[in-house]
Formats: sequence, C-alpha cells, structure tokens
Amino acid sequence: MDRPIVADLFVEDRAHEAFLRPLLQRVAGERKKAVDLRIRSARGGHGRVLSELDLYQRAISKHPGSLALPDLLVVGTDANCRSHQVARKDVETRLGDAFRLRTVVACPDPHIERWFLADAEAVRRVIGGRASVQKSKCERNYYKAMLRQAVVEGGQVSTLGGIEFAPELVAAMDFYRAGKVDHSLKFFLDEIRTALDRF
Repeated sequence: MDRPIVADLFVEDRAHEAFLRPLLQRVAGERKKAVDLRIRSARGGHGRVLSELDLYQRAISKHPGSLALPDLLVVGTDANCRSHQVARKDVETRLGDAFRLRTVVACPDPHIERWFLADAEAVRRVIGGRASVQKSKCERNYYKAMLRQAVVEGGQVSTLGGIEFAPELVAAMDFYRAGKVDHSLKFFLDEIRTALDRF
C-alpha cells in the first residue's frame, strides 16, 4: 500500500479550516488517495496568512528534521472582493522554489461562507434553511449573515455561526452544481484533483 500523501492545510481562519478539511478528505477519497492532513493555521485574515506563510516556509527550510516538507500544501484565503486570480497571485508570489509546484491555493471569491452556501440543495437538506447565492455580493459579512439565516430558518442551534455544519454540507454537496454557482470553488476543485492525481 502506498504511503499517505502528507498535506499541510494553511488557512486564514476557523471557517476555512472547517470547510477545507472535510473537502480535502472527500476529494482524496474520491480519487482513491489516502491523505495525512496536518493543520498549519494562521489566524487573523489575509495579511496574516501571507506573513505567516513566509515564516512557515523559512522554518521548514531551516529545520527540515522537526518540520517536514509536505507533499502538498493547501493555502486557504479569501479574495475579499478582489478576483480570486488576484488574491491567488498574492500567495503564489510568496512561494519559494520548494513549494511552488506543490501548492494549491483555495481562494473563495469573495468569502469562504459563499462556498458553504454554493449548493442550495445541500444547505436545505443539511441545515433546513434556504440559500440563494446566484449573484456575487461584495459586502463584508453578507455570506456570514446568509449562513446564519439559513441556520435560523432551519430551526437549528448554531454555536459557530453555521460553520459547525461544514462536514455534513461537504458530504452532501454536489460539486458540479456548486461549481456552477461559484467559479472559485470549481477552480479549486479542478486544481486539487489534478494535484492529487500526480501522486
């Protein structure tokens, strides 16, 4: 049996971690790949991710014995109302040679909560409320409020604003349908599948 793919998940906040962890596990399972997922989180938003990504890369290059180079690095950061291509470029320009070909950037456009809501049927089945994200909105907390509203409409008790439903939402999600609604999600799914297939 092949050894698991060692994948580091480096994200800007708890919502990214909550969504991307089960997403990576599901996609890897669909590709018949075993993944050893290590969480390397930066809290504090996009700017903090970039500065801590630099520190993370330096730590690995200076202390390779204590912090092993992963097979795959997934960096999750919001586009924050810029295009996901521009926000991805922010990350890609920070990558050193050792990481350039082993990194996939998850860049929800504009925010990660939009990915939670991308498959309205999955939201209805898992949470019970409605979600309609056909048009992209740039307001800072718009998708957070939509996720909370879906939880309230569904009669659920929310302790984390809806992100606690991430594993169930990801499991129920139709990736094709969600990708048609959110192109940044489709782009990430295509890239992560390609990256996993290299192993």
